[in-house]
Amino acid sequence: MTDRIGQRIKSFVIRAGRMTESQQKGWDTGFPLHGFQLSDKNFDWDQSFDVAGRRVLEIGFGMGDSLVAMADQNPDDRYLGIEVHTPGVGKLLSEIDKRGINNLKVFAEDAVQVLEDAIPPRSIDLLQIFFPDPWHKKRHHKRRLIQPEFVELIVSRLSEHGRLHLATDWQPYAEHMMEVLSANSALTNTAGPNNYIARPDSRPETKFERRGHRLGHGVWDLMFEKVDSDLT
Repeated sequence: MTDRIGQRIKSFVIRAGRMTESQQKGWDTGFPLHGFQLSDKNFDWDQSFDVAGRRVLEIGFGMGDSLVAMADQNPDDRYLGIEVHTPGVGKLLSEIDKRGINNLKVFAEDAVQVLEDAIPPRSIDLLQIFFPDPWHKKRHHKRRLIQPEFVELIVSRLSEHGRLHLATDWQPYAEHMMEVLSANSALTNTAGPNNYIARPDSRPETKFERRGHRLGHGVWDLMFEKVDSDLT
């Protein structure tokens, strides 16, 4: 995803904000134990965890509430989160310590760079992106994370029969996601062509989502599966 002068188009805006004391403590004590940087070179799923379950990567976990809940509820699975909002990373790390979670690691880096430079090909069993910025204005649509080039990168990192789970509360973006994913020949819609899925129990409902439901807002979940690793 690059612009006309060859520079990468950022699909996110780093939200300014000072960490609370709890978030800063979580970062200071937790990142050396659970955090990774691009300078660490390749991320090794087997050496980084004491468990050997599914390899789940979430891009843009925000404040980390749902990701922490999933890791806590599935202690045998391996979870890796990527988020550039440092207060959110600090909060997640604080929760890891508070709950004694040992199956969740983090990158506080650009997700595209992490996928390109650190994550081994064919190593992710489930990649999830929940409520990415929809970039509502037409002139900003090029900044949307879900674009053909990025999906190609994701596919290359999915294991055989690995899955991609997306969710959004903005219908035009849901339709855009459906179009982009359906156009990739290495992916198949688990719900059938152009169909969305009901929110699975594996994705905790966020407080913002519950508020949206009360206001009559919809949420669209998409689940696609990699069908042919030879295409990557």
